[in-house]
Amino acid sequence: MILEKIDQLLKEVGNLQANNAEEIEQLRLKYLSKKGEITALMADFRNVAADQKKAVGMKINELKQLAMQKINELKEQNEVAEESADDFDLTRSAYPIQLGTRHPLNIVKNQIIDIFQRMGFTLAEGPEIDDDLHVFTKLNFAADHPARDMQDTFFIEQSPNDVTKNILLRSHTSNDQSRIMEHQQPPIRVICPGRVYRNEAISARAHCFFHQLEGLYVDKNVSFPDLNPVLLPFAR
Repeated sequence: MILEKIDQLLKEVGNLQANNAEEIEQLRLKYLSKKGEITALMADFRNVAADQKKAVGMKINELKQLAMQKINELKEQNEVAEESADDFDLTRSAYPIQLGTRHPLNIVKNQIIDIFQRMGFTLAEGPEIDDDLHVFTKLNFAADHPARDMQDTFFIEQSPNDVTKNILLRSHTSNDQSRIMEHQQPPIRVICPGRVYRNEAISARAHCFFHQLEGLYVDKNVSFPDLNPVLLPFAR
């Protein structure tokens, strides 16, 4: 009877499998602990007939050795699997990568750019951090203009000897216009979209930065009445 039980356990142990360290520990407790299957066989060994003790003892020892070997193999396999998992690049993007959507502001800005480009305007983009020379001075802002005050403009660096060297967050995209006119002779027909910054109290109706689009049209025989044929098709 005991030999049949040992043969059954030998088959079980030979086919042991586990997916993690917790399952391996449960197997060790089932077969090798003080209350495990092999210990129970050792307790029954005293009731074995004398002429069978040698054969039964060898079988129990074989079972114990096999259980220890199998559990050690499972431990090694689990450690290798955990090390491989540690090498996984957690910074890699998940696959498959789902395509995102464009920001609503970018969608509207691109639509506006497309409309003006079809009317012959080209795109001009300049720095959001610029100097006073291009943001104010070259645009004929008076030295005491309120836009130059600290309460209206974000200054990053200020020069006590030369205000034209002050560095600030642009308060309009007109700085793009002053840079275009430095390097390009008329005719000029450009649009200047981008973010601008004003030292405003943030509320439901206002923010410290917003988006703006300006246009510059310089050519012979261009006057204010030419503005309407540009704005009306755009509005439509």
